Amino acid sequence: MFRQLFRAALLLNTAISVVSAIPTISVKGAKFFADGQQFFIKGLAYQGTPSDPLVDTTQCQLDAKAMQTIGTNSIRVYHANPLVNHDGCMEAFSEVGIYVWLDLDTFNTTIIETSPAWTQEQFFAFAAVMDVFQQYDNLAGFWIGNEVINTASGTPAAPYVKAAVADMKSYMATKQYRQIPIGYSAADIAALRPMLQNYLACGGDLKQSIDFFGLNSYEWCGESTFETSGYAQLQNLTHGYPVPIFFSETGCNVPTPRTFGDQAAIFGPHMLGTWSGSIIYEWVQEMNDYGVVTYPNGQIYSGAPVPVQPDFDTLAEVWKGIEPQGVAEEDYNPTVSALPCPVPSDGWWVDGNVPVPTLGQAVVHAAAASVRLVPSASAMSTSSSGSISSTSASTTHTGSGSILPTAAAATTSQKASSTAGATTTTSKAAGSQVVVPVLGGGLLWLLGLMI
Repeated sequence: MFRQLFRAALLLNTAISVVSAIPTISVKGAKFFADGQQFFIKGLAYQGTPSDPLVDTTQCQLDAKAMQTIGTNSIRVYHANPLVNHDGCMEAFSEVGIYVWLDLDTFNTTIIETSPAWTQEQFFAFAAVMDVFQQYDNLAGFWIGNEVINTASGTPAAPYVKAAVADMKSYMATKQYRQIPIGYSAADIAALRPMLQNYLACGGDLKQSIDFFGLNSYEWCGESTFETSGYAQLQNLTHGYPVPIFFSETGCNVPTPRTFGDQAAIFGPHMLGTWSGSIIYEWVQEMNDYGVVTYPNGQIYSGAPVPVQPDFDTLAEVWKGIEPQGVAEEDYNPTVSALPCPVPSDGWWVDGNVPVPTLGQAVVHAAAASVRLVPSASAMSTSSSGSISSTSASTTHTGSGSILPTAAAATTSQKASSTAGATTTTSKAAGSQVVVPVLGGGLLWLLGLMI
């Protein structure tokens, strides 16, 4: 009798797991797929403060349910704290069919175009984020960088971005994680088109090429059209791109109210065959007036979200009328081939398929053998909101063959004015500059331990 009850309970548990599971996202050729069907992104940028937004389960449940009502299937999170638990929030979004597109870098570990480097400390910090989030089926993809390169003089940083891709892919394979796509999110800089997007996918070596490309573009404003907005030119420059491409930020807010008219074009006949959707900037209302919700008492993430009207309902109606018809994975046989690497020009300074400065297999294997990150209480404190403060800039590695990394580079996360530099880019939403120390000293990498 007990055996029968145990078997019934086991079957019930399995059934519940199957019902609550969400199919993982994969890449085939230039398209995303989930459960054998092409996947199109209807997303929202979800990070109104420097703190990790995937920590408060109750808040995530409230936001996820509100997002579900307007047809959201993806969120973009720019920075997460690998030292806190994310199970509740990831489950909250998974339950309503929402995937997470997450940056691997933290505020002070991103690659910087003015002083490019790819260091062991940066790699270890990226690996810490990967270790935590690879377990979630609704983790759709990782960003290797966001708007790292914005000028011609900054293009020599591109090989470092590729090196980061190569080392993170190698780490993923060594750890035997599922094959999670890794991509790059670019500012829409006219002078860099299409060299940057092509370089990151050129050369034919899939181990160091991005798996998808995101464009932060705010070209379509008000009652624009496919031709007058500049989208026709974007389409011409991306036709035949070998990996999925989508708008990783979009949603011009001038003039008001917002129309989200570009969504019909992105999911329409001109672009549907090339582009895989878009992420609207942004979920929460900040001083830059891009949000579609506010919160009680004006405090971000402080309870049930309050729709910003008419934008919230407008986006809901626009997405409701869009049901893109893709291709079944079994019927899709991509014919795209590797792109040639761009040659030097006024807007591009990297000469073809140059060697990329990877850290090498010894570093990757040493990190893969390390299975646990232990924060030093004296060097690092973690708040309940998921933000991190650090009092040191060093990282200690213990065990035989320990590796001492260089100091991590500091950077800033910002959204500049949407009108500034309008002749070269439209991908800057207005906001304030933020500098946050994250993942600094006191991380003890215990090599050779087994979970």
